[in-house]
Amino acid sequence: MEKWFIRDRAGDFKKIARDFKIPEITAKLLLNRDINNNRAIDSFINPSLDRLHSPDLLKDIHISIDILEEKIKNKKTIRIIGDYDVDGVVSVYMLYTSIKKCGGIVDYEIPDRVNDGYGLNKNMVKLAYETGIDTIITCDNGIAAIEEIDYAKELGMTVIVTDHHDLPFIESEGKRELIYVNADAIVNPRREDCNYPFDKLCGAGVVYKLIEKLYERFNINKEEVTNFLEYTAIATICDVVDLVDENRIIVKKGLEMLNETKNIGLKSLIEVSELEDTEIGVYHVGFILGPSINASGRLDTALKALELLLCKDEEAAKEMASSLRALNNERKEMTQDGTEKIIRKVDETDLNKDTVLVVYDPTIHESIAGIIAGRIKDKYHKPTIVLTKSVDGIKGSARSIENYNIFEELTKRKHLLNRFGGHPMAAGLSLDLENIDKLRKELNDNNLTKNDLVPKIYIDLPLALDKISYRLIKELERLEPFGKGNSRPLFGDKNISLIEGRVLGQNRNVLKLTLLTEDRRSLEGMIFNDIAEFEDLIMENYGQSELENLYNGLPNDIRLDIIYYPSINEFRGKTTLQSILKSYRISR
Repeated sequence: MEKWFIRDRAGDFKKIARDFKIPEITAKLLLNRDINNNRAIDSFINPSLDRLHSPDLLKDIHISIDILEEKIKNKKTIRIIGDYDVDGVVSVYMLYTSIKKCGGIVDYEIPDRVNDGYGLNKNMVKLAYETGIDTIITCDNGIAAIEEIDYAKELGMTVIVTDHHDLPFIESEGKRELIYVNADAIVNPRREDCNYPFDKLCGAGVVYKLIEKLYERFNINKEEVTNFLEYTAIATICDVVDLVDENRIIVKKGLEMLNETKNIGLKSLIEVSELEDTEIGVYHVGFILGPSINASGRLDTALKALELLLCKDEEAAKEMASSLRALNNERKEMTQDGTEKIIRKVDETDLNKDTVLVVYDPTIHESIAGIIAGRIKDKYHKPTIVLTKSVDGIKGSARSIENYNIFEELTKRKHLLNRFGGHPMAAGLSLDLENIDKLRKELNDNNLTKNDLVPKIYIDLPLALDKISYRLIKELERLEPFGKGNSRPLFGDKNISLIEGRVLGQNRNVLKLTLLTEDRRSLEGMIFNDIAEFEDLIMENYGQSELENLYNGLPNDIRLDIIYYPSINEFRGKTTLQSILKSYRISR
């Protein structure tokens, strides 16, 4: 059973509403998202490009540009090394395109997920050196490549790191000391000595800042920098960074550009994804386009996705895009099969008694272990680690819940691990087969309570269904795009009567309810995907006959408390107000 909470962040929302001439409900929603100072509020409600922060504030940005200018003008060879996810692929595309535009001799390399693992490795450095590369520039990785960059420097190479991940550290007597790689320049807003005012850029966001200064140095029209916003937006959405401050501006403006994209590869991917006549938003990027780009790095090589972005031939681009879609469909099938396997293992063994799930299945493809771990975590609302057999031992991914810092817990058990890294909600790890049970046992020796394992849902404020209006929905649209750090506003109402219910959809996975508001108005309420769960709840509390009455539009005694967000339903040219129910419970 879920627990419901009301967000109630401190702050004078009435003053904010007066000062910025916005409705009080908007001001309250901003406070609930910790957008509580004048600069952040102004940037949020007026997300224009002139509110982006100056790249000059990034530590080492000028050193990086000085180096790149010297290398480009002296025809030194430059190699970009990225990552195999969307952020990494997009970052490589942006850097490669911009350095070439400035006249640089540049190529790129993206590690293989299975054979190379994440980020820069010594073999890649060695290969670069042996092929005459003078300078390595990383994107979306490099900040933790201590030994690899030391090796490059020993070989006499120049190294620039652009990254957005946390710096590595050593811990002694409860104190942490950050470690900086021995690169010629490190551009990362998460540096402790960096004065950049926003540290939540993705890798492509950092690269965008570098390109701003690079184009300025080479006197290239500033408008050409903004052409990279659509790519930066794709990476920002897919890397699931907070959509506030600069990221909100990047995504809002970038999506406008993406809907008019001139990139042949992206146009082909949009076409094969059947989105040509759709206004592409965060959902379409995060759950349709992005996964197709990601699939190449999971099941094949991320170079395929990069080649799509670089492609100039329409027929070739369509073929590449179709190949990526096919790979993603294969990935989805593998993910579904793997998820079902892990669920059976949990349900049919004593794993179901654990508060932290550590599940090993050697048949899971290591590239989808993280996706499966996330699904298992969502199903059981327990911290979850999914482990599988890889070419060099046991590897896995972890996903966690609120109140359980999985990275800290793995740090305490580092004696059992070969490698690990991550953050409070997600991590990657490798270990020996004989240490799996030991890790499971130690992780389950914890202070997690039953209350910790109860899913929590937060609403922004109670709002009677009668308050839903076209004007309100228009005002809420000003807060888009929604995503991490700027979640879609949720509201709550109590003791709602149900007039009628109808199951819709080819797969019978949509339930349309007719709700009765306090003012005796009827309003549609939509539930997606969990129809059986709804029916079980009604029958358990009211009986079969009341459910039948509901479905037949007859009087019934059913009363629900609901969490919802308001929306507009458009059908055959007619628009009506409706509510999308995200959760519900029996009124008491």
